Amino acid sequence: MKTRMMYMLYSVVTTVAMFMSALPSLAQQTAPTTTVPVTIAVTANVPNGKRTPQINLEDVVVKQGKQRLQVTEWTPAQGYPAGLDLFILIDDASNPSLGSNLDDLRGFINAQSPKTLVGVGYMRNATVQIAQDLTTDHAAAAKALRLPTGSAGAYGSPYLSVTDLMKRWPESDNRREVVMITDGIDSPRRGPRSQGLSNNPYVDSASAVAMRTGTIIHTIYAPGDSRLHRNYWEATNGQMNIARLSEITGGESYFLGLQSPVSLKPYLDDLQKVVDNRYLLSFSAKPGAKPGLQYVTLSTEVAGVEFSAPDAVWVPAAR
Repeated sequence: MKTRMMYMLYSVVTTVAMFMSALPSLAQQTAPTTTVPVTIAVTANVPNGKRTPQINLEDVVVKQGKQRLQVTEWTPAQGYPAGLDLFILIDDASNPSLGSNLDDLRGFINAQSPKTLVGVGYMRNATVQIAQDLTTDHAAAAKALRLPTGSAGAYGSPYLSVTDLMKRWPESDNRREVVMITDGIDSPRRGPRSQGLSNNPYVDSASAVAMRTGTIIHTIYAPGDSRLHRNYWEATNGQMNIARLSEITGGESYFLGLQSPVSLKPYLDDLQKVVDNRYLLSFSAKPGAKPGLQYVTLSTEVAGVEFSAPDAVWVPAAR
């Protein structure tokens, strides 16, 4: 009897021990992922005439609030596999005088890396009319440029147009960038138009789509041909809103007051430097219960260097 009781006690202890030893692995299987990898494109900006210094992985600081996140990769975005899809978007409502700058755009397109895919489109009626799909035939893309018609159509909005493009952008591993030439005036808004500075909700929605899809939007201010451009507040708000769109998405914005640019070449030369100083940054983000945008800040202690990047990154849900 005593032997049987000892055997039963031994069996219970063994079972409990086996169960306790299995708990850590079981918890590991059921616990949500603590971090997920996220990759974004970052520009290292230096003063004009200065050479970009060496920037190492340990020099890059990524914070979410006050918490520092682990940086896992910092790679110059040059050559394979850091491919680039580049779309040139022109507002069809632009003044036809923009035609004198088309050769500057053609030169910019032809100067891209042979592996860069370039597309050309015209913003009209809250959508994009594709003049040339993304292609490595840069001569064909340059040839697709034409004079704007001077009309945005019945429902012209550059922000709805660029959103339309981003939503139907072909899937690929390439990073995405847009050069958008427009005055930023949104013609479809209804009701009284503000006689003062105001934010456009379409800018917020376009920015959210851009950050979710990893699209960087650069803007160049070019006056439109409609009567709205002669309204100081409309023109100022348009310029302010395209600058805000670029700032939020990690892009650059170029303008010469409210005037037509004499030449696009200085803008495009600077933009080429921006593209050439791009890096791919990977870090470990903390996922939430649902996928969504998370705001992060980037910095470095390397002297003379400032980073520009999207305000937020898209983080998948915890698994």
